[in-house]
This record gives sequence, C-alpha cells and structure tokens, in this order.
Amino acid sequence: MMDHSDYTSQIELQARALRAAAVDAGPEAAVGTCPGWTVLDLVRHIARVHGWALAAVLRTGEVAEPPARVAVPEDWDELLPWWDEKVAELVEQLRTTPLDAPTRTTGGVPAAAAGWARRQAHETAIHRLDAEHARSATVPSLLFTPDLAADGVDEFLTLFLPVASRRKPVEHTGRVLLHAADAGRAWEVRLTPGGIPEIGPVTDSGTDEDVVVAGTADAVFRAVWGRPSGAIVSGNSALLDALPKV
Repeated sequence: MMDHSDYTSQIELQARALRAAAVDAGPEAAVGTCPGWTVLDLVRHIARVHGWALAAVLRTGEVAEPPARVAVPEDWDELLPWWDEKVAELVEQLRTTPLDAPTRTTGGVPAAAAGWARRQAHETAIHRLDAEHARSATVPSLLFTPDLAADGVDEFLTLFLPVASRRKPVEHTGRVLLHAADAGRAWEVRLTPGGIPEIGPVTDSGTDEDVVVAGTADAVFRAVWGRPSGAIVSGNSALLDALPKV
C-alpha cells in the first residue's frame, strides 16, 4: 500500500522522467497517445496541472471556489524552468500541509489535501508514459512498479471515473473485470447507461456481456487510461473503450 510520502516521491520521480523524455523528444515531436498534441503541448498541460494543484493546496480551507486557470509560459526555454519550480513547490507544499486540511479536488468536491498527492502522482505518471511514447516507438513494458500502477488503477476507478462519468455518461451495460496479477489486485466495474459506474470486488465469472482485462499492474494501468498496453483483453472490448477518460 502506498502512503503520502510515496505519492510525493512519485511526483518528483515521474516528473523528472517525463522531463527527460520530453527534452529527448523535442518540443515539436508529436505525442501519439494524445492525438493533436506536440511535446510542447504535453509539457504545458502537466505544468498547468501542477501549478493549478499548487494553487488549490495553498488555499486549504477555501473550498467554495476553485483557483483560477494558471498562466503557463509559451516558450519552451521558459516553460521548463517554470515547471521545475512548480513541481518543487507543489511537492514541498504537499509535504508540509496537514493531510486532513480541507481543499478541493479536480472534480470540485471538498476533500482533504492528501488527495492531491495521489492525484498528481498518477497524473504525472500517465503523462510520463505519453512523453516516453513521443521519444521512442519502443517503450519499456514495466515503467511503473506494481504498487504504483495498481494504486493508479484504483484511483482511476474509485475517484477519477465517477467524476468523468458525470461529464460524459456511460452508454453501455455490462462489467469490466480487471486483474493485476503481480499486485494481487482485482476490481469489478458495473456499467449501466447514464449511471455512475459501481466499483467493487469481482463477484463471479465473466459472461458475454463482460470484458476481462488481465496482466501486470503496469499493463492494466495503461489500459484503463486508453494507452497502448500489453494487457490481455477478452470479451466485449467496447466496455473498456466506453470508460470515460476525460
């Protein structure tokens, strides 16, 4: 199980790896996993997210309104040091802010400041993967440890997916069964049209109305986020594709 210090360390680690891959690829390189984006767009996005998260954590106790949109440098040579500063400030703020201090989540719901560390760890990790794809056509199959990847799957399903489903309602009926063998974790996602997906343990064997996603935690993490993955997908793959990613 991951704790708060693990999340803050992962923000630093994944941001460094993302930066290195982005610099190697170059700002004009296409990001195939984010259609229409260049590496410059990718780095501006993650820099804005980190700056916005920092502003949200700094406003502990002020949950009525989210912080304003963060202005990010346009120029590559200005963007990189600006982002470096925001990552360092965000990690320091997360390490010094009381874990139960009230703030806002990305979904606009009041929550403890600790939730920001988890969200930013996985946001940075998945975009690190995008930068790796921009740098090379061959991306290592195990970028993420089983603990990090399995926690990323759980965070996507239990926190991110309900928010995304309110913005983009699910239109399918069935179950998505996920099994991360190396982490000893499994999840069941029950989908109903227009409803919020229900998350729980796997209850019985798969049927024709289900899709089973199995593999390493790293592979399952990539699969739920719609990135290229080595996970084995069997059954009705349209159910996996229907999971909102926005």
